[in-house]
Amino acid sequence: MRLLLFSHIQNAYQSLRGSRVRSALTMLGVTIGVASVTAILSLSSSASQLVSDQVESLGGNLIVVRPGATNSDPLASITQTQSYHDFATSTLSESDLTYIKKVPHVAAVAPIMILSGNIKADSVAPKESKVVATTPSLANISNLKLRAGQFLDDKLKKDTVVIGAQLAINIFGTDTPLGRVLTIHGQSFTVVGVLKMTNSPINYNSIDFDNAAVVSLESGKNLNKETPQIQQINIKVDSIENLDKVIAGIDSSLMISHNKEKDYTILSGEQISQPSSQLFYTIAGVSTAIAAISLVVGGIGIMNIMLVTVAERTREIGIRKALGADNMDISWQFLIESLAISITGGFFGYIIGYISAFGISKFMSLTFYPIINWEVAAISALISVVLGTIFGFYPAIRAARKDPIESLQQYN
Repeated sequence: MRLLLFSHIQNAYQSLRGSRVRSALTMLGVTIGVASVTAILSLSSSASQLVSDQVESLGGNLIVVRPGATNSDPLASITQTQSYHDFATSTLSESDLTYIKKVPHVAAVAPIMILSGNIKADSVAPKESKVVATTPSLANISNLKLRAGQFLDDKLKKDTVVIGAQLAINIFGTDTPLGRVLTIHGQSFTVVGVLKMTNSPINYNSIDFDNAAVVSLESGKNLNKETPQIQQINIKVDSIENLDKVIAGIDSSLMISHNKEKDYTILSGEQISQPSSQLFYTIAGVSTAIAAISLVVGGIGIMNIMLVTVAERTREIGIRKALGADNMDISWQFLIESLAISITGGFFGYIIGYISAFGISKFMSLTFYPIINWEVAAISALISVVLGTIFGFYPAIRAARKDPIESLQQYN
């Protein structure tokens, strides 16, 4: 059996080598499809891993509370992923902060309120720049580093602001504009600090701090007509060993605060990065579905070329059957040839896919590079094998069913 398999592989190699151009063109469809899938999955996996690594780097003692109940349907949670910034009215309130602070082993609490509005100084900030209203604890919880000045402080005046390094350059033309004044919604704020450049627009807070203006929660309420719209609450636990206790305590406290209605979600560990991960995987899924069109085209190309091959080698099939080969042997001969085309095309597609992914990340100045892992390699290999099997099955069966006498009578 092993000798027969080796013979089939050798025959497939000789057949493909005998028609190099035709084989290469057939492989091209598979190569393009696998390359597309590889590039998409490697980039989406890298973006998702980036958020997970950020959460892990904070020590694993972080808890995040977001508005809205957890969707128990995993499919719906993926297909209907939306940012917590998109809630029309947040279910989190200032009273929740008071309840959470009273839970034992809570070291720090920081609300996050996202506001949109024109940020102006010497120049107008880009539209993607955000205003973040929070408390001084956010710097400690999210490990925000300062380039110059200081972070928010309860002792400072209400009309002070800390800005990202890129935002400082955009509106002041310098990355150290301490003491200068900017306006948000027409209200003046004095710059007391500038954050260090992070180059991480993708993070568990979904805030690009390089392009953000951070003000106090009171200032945020004033900018939002005295209405606190808290989109997230970050909580730091004194020790990772107390994480489960704190989660239970927060849940119990919030149930009281929300009149026993669980219209919030408590996340910790890998759960914190799930919304971002699901968004990336949703985008990857849609893109992969589009890329699958080229895979189908490649598969049809394999079937077409294998049917031509079967027709060209009809007399050879007759000779093999006359010498004792059964239908199974003939089927395996042509199926292995189909798999050889598909797997070879998939191999080159995998390599080209990663090269393309690195090129895309470099050309688009992304803050992450494609991740190389066994999952993407396994998916690419599986696609190649399945493609070669499905589209090579019919030609193989057709070859096996040929009548040996009629086959011997045919001359090419």
